[in-house]
Amino acid sequence: MIIVAAFLLCAALLAAGKNPRPFAAAAGSVVAGLAALLAVSLTGSFTGVSLPICPVTVGASAFLGIPGVTTLLLLNLIFL
Repeated sequence: MIIVAAFLLCAALLAAGKNPRPFAAAAGSVVAGLAALLAVSLTGSFTGVSLPICPVTVGASAFLGIPGVTTLLLLNLIFL
């Protein structure tokens, strides 16, 4: 449900910004963000860097895409 909400919000913002294909762009952003979160989670045992899989991280990754995952990693570095 969080992923669907993030997708619809991204699509609405892209449509408001006059993007000719808001649903395709939103789908690309959501998939890229979730793929980046999955990559961080899978490589966490090798790199020592990990993010917990919870509704907040999934939502931020889906809504913000790759920059959202990068921001979560930086916040994890600063506050831990």
